[in-house]
Amino acid sequence: MPVSQNSVASNPSETTVPHLATPIVHSLGLVDYQATWDAMKAFTAARTAETRDEIWLLQHPPTYTQGLAGLPEHLLNPTRIPVVKIDRGGQITYHGPGQIVAYCLLDMRRCKIGVRELVNVMENAVIALLADYDIQAVNRVDAPGVYVNGAKIAALGLKIKTGYCYHGLSFNVDMDLTPFNNINPCGYQDLKVTQACALGITASINELQAQLAQNLIHGLQQHYATQTVRA
Repeated sequence: MPVSQNSVASNPSETTVPHLATPIVHSLGLVDYQATWDAMKAFTAARTAETRDEIWLLQHPPTYTQGLAGLPEHLLNPTRIPVVKIDRGGQITYHGPGQIVAYCLLDMRRCKIGVRELVNVMENAVIALLADYDIQAVNRVDAPGVYVNGAKIAALGLKIKTGYCYHGLSFNVDMDLTPFNNINPCGYQDLKVTQACALGITASINELQAQLAQNLIHGLQQHYATQTVRA
């Protein structure tokens, strides 16, 4: 992994930021969580200063993931859905078909970006996507993610290792939201969740993946350009 079914056309202007190579974007389809996590760790362990950054776009079969500080009590009702304890930050969340997952495998030093700034880039990528469909979304300082009318539509989680990051964000598009009822999403009791189709968005998941990838790349390049000018 990754074996790209289709490389998403990112189409960013590399001439805008000549010293930041555009990440390679892979669209991987529906893939097993554990295998993907293992692949992210292997990619990060093997990369060098010359390794190109990558963004992996995919969906997972039904899976709960629990972060490093995850508290078991946030799983309210155990089910047959597997719970995978992983190395990102944050509490428990749910992944399933119909949800876009975007994994950002980045050299943060090369991108000249810190954790808080990267979280902002990811949140703003989703906020900008929703704005294209006339939907107002916001982030929250106290609870990373993206919200529409108080309901969470995108969740974030990262792992930083020796200046490299992996994991990323999940964006609910057209999925079965029922499994969220069995958890306190991201550790927040009674937190509502929503998805793009419930907000009237009819674009396909492939279209939304492409938009999200472009927004992520634009945000990274915009941040890099700002830091370069300041330097």
